[in-house]
Amino acid sequence: MRLRIFPPALPGGTPRRLRSFGAAVLRVLAVWLVSTLTLLALAGILPDFRLQSPDGDSATFIATTAAIGAGVFGLLGAVVWPVLVRALLLVPALVLGTLVFFLNGSLLWLALSLVPYGRGSAEPGTAVVVAAVMSAASSATGTALAVRDDGAYRRRLARLTGRRRRREGLGPAPRTPGTVFVQLDGVGHDLLREAVTGSESQPPLMPAVAEMYGSTHRLTPWRTDWPSQTGASQLGILHGSNKDVPAFRWYEKESGEVLISNRPSGAAELQRRAVEETGDRGLLAVDGASRGNLFSGGASQVALVVSVAARRDRENRSRAGYFAYFSDPANATRTAVSFVAEAVRELIQAKRSRMRGDRPRVPRGGLYPLIRAFATVVQRDVVVAAVLGDVFSGRSAVFADLVGYDEVAHHSGPRGGDARQVLRKLDRSVALIAKAAQRAPRPYRIVLLSDHGQSAGETFRASYGLTLEDLVRAGCGLPVSRRVGRTPSGAEARAAARAALHRPEEGPQSEERTPSRSEGPLVLASGNLGLVSFPDVPGRMSREQVDKRHPALLRTLADHPGIGFLLVHSDRYGPVVLGGGGAEHRLDTGEITGGPDPLAPFGPGAADAVRRSAGFRNVPDIVINSVVDPGTGAVHAFEQQIGSHGGLGGEQNEAFLLSPRELSAPTDGEELVGAERVHLVLRRWLNEAAAGSPVPATRAADALEAADRELPSAHPPAAHPA
Repeated sequence: MRLRIFPPALPGGTPRRLRSFGAAVLRVLAVWLVSTLTLLALAGILPDFRLQSPDGDSATFIATTAAIGAGVFGLLGAVVWPVLVRALLLVPALVLGTLVFFLNGSLLWLALSLVPYGRGSAEPGTAVVVAAVMSAASSATGTALAVRDDGAYRRRLARLTGRRRRREGLGPAPRTPGTVFVQLDGVGHDLLREAVTGSESQPPLMPAVAEMYGSTHRLTPWRTDWPSQTGASQLGILHGSNKDVPAFRWYEKESGEVLISNRPSGAAELQRRAVEETGDRGLLAVDGASRGNLFSGGASQVALVVSVAARRDRENRSRAGYFAYFSDPANATRTAVSFVAEAVRELIQAKRSRMRGDRPRVPRGGLYPLIRAFATVVQRDVVVAAVLGDVFSGRSAVFADLVGYDEVAHHSGPRGGDARQVLRKLDRSVALIAKAAQRAPRPYRIVLLSDHGQSAGETFRASYGLTLEDLVRAGCGLPVSRRVGRTPSGAEARAAARAALHRPEEGPQSEERTPSRSEGPLVLASGNLGLVSFPDVPGRMSREQVDKRHPALLRTLADHPGIGFLLVHSDRYGPVVLGGGGAEHRLDTGEITGGPDPLAPFGPGAADAVRRSAGFRNVPDIVINSVVDPGTGAVHAFEQQIGSHGGLGGEQNEAFLLSPRELSAPTDGEELVGAERVHLVLRRWLNEAAAGSPVPATRAADALEAADRELPSAHPPAAHPA
């Protein structure tokens, strides 16, 4: 048993302190009662454990002995256990796990020997069992009672971090501000604005974020690159370059492999290329921490970072992530209870959706309830705990990614009730971090941002009865299989869960292996972005080569009602966008022929975004973007997702920055375009924090250029419209 005495809450008046103190006392009494009952039950079950003399005692005397024994065991745990844990930090984890049981048993044996009249006794082996059961029961009880007590949880982390700072001999934290960047994965600009403004009849969905928005922070939209997905956006934000990232997954002809950005090998390769391109380690290279991200950003402190998940060196020990969190039984119980509840909630919500006949809808069975619970509970809890530890340690820069909303929105829709519940929980996490920052050893500025939004819509398959691969094969004159396979989701949570469990990367999927020439082209999907490659043709095929080999393919694709445009490369005109009815947009010259501009429905920045991606060295032979409904912004994902991102169209391309007003403005009113430009803005803010004051910026372009000059090794921004 561990008796944990929680101090009063943060200063806020005597009544609040009394309530907090009273709640702490009640928790201690409840844990004591459960421990006493557990001790009595074990005494009745185990033959080598007794709480009475051989001649027998009254029930009252036995109960008193159990209560005293439980109390002494708890006090010994509270006083002696921290000393033992500190002494055992040098013991390997496997040996420590075994020693814990014997030490616990020794504490129980000592507690029984201290009970008056010597009524209690236990054999050594039995004492180990009794101590383990009592510790589990008391920890579960204490944590269950405080499972929603974020104040107690936050204060406990602060104490633990303070002890670690003293143990490591760290001096006082700097007085210059630190910065915490919290990425709300997949939350678009318009969605966040709705969540923080509410309406006359409904309060804000995210009250903590709404308080920031209404007082201390400014909300700024930024437009994503093409593709609009985490791999490209976060690589650009953290490392300053997302050059040559054409999609979530793509086929590289030079290596003959499919590179997938959320797998450890793929993320590590993309990070290596970005560092090589910029000559700079990343945004977090100076006293930074990366938590729950695809990439490290050059941070020396990492936890749950996919790009380093495959490493087994000192910088990526398991203690830095899940082990460090779950080695505390209070954390384990708190998260386990929420994990089970979330998995059950998903099963109930999926069944209700089927019974209501909701449309659009995608399958939500198999392992998805567990994947959702991992993303919305386990990953969130571990990342938030790591961020709180960073804040209490006084780290200069922290970047954390919370992926729960993105995972749920893929399957339930960006504005579904399930997704709204996740937004409420994300708001609670933000509030926890903000309150922790108030008790940190240095001032902190909290910046919220997203990497992309999500666009809703029926899947391509549900709308037209065939997959994109079926359509491509039909255009090539190849047989189309009657069996339609399920495309693996591009969500980050699935790969993060496998990395957390140190599971090997998944083997080649049917659409991720290299087919022979007789099997036809390789078709991949990234949300509503489709990619077609011909593996047997070296280099990028030109439009003329495709037409010669498969005369009907390009027109079959461009004229399909579910496809908005194609990107191909012409030997004569360079990059060309093809639309329905023979319409073309020649990107090098801006000339539009054969009909209306195919890019017009996708907004004024579409041509610049597509032109940039057309220059990537590994762009596929044909890039396909689904159609977008100009009224609703709905798109058709080529994957099994009713909320998707990856291409152009709808809210997926509108991300946000919610930044403190004390920082210089991201722009002076001009549109902020591209993840690489966002990287420069965040760099500028870190420089301001180090200097202790905002850098004056009369124009956004001047501010961005100033940040680039201060960091000469940073990658210059890609060409975007101002």
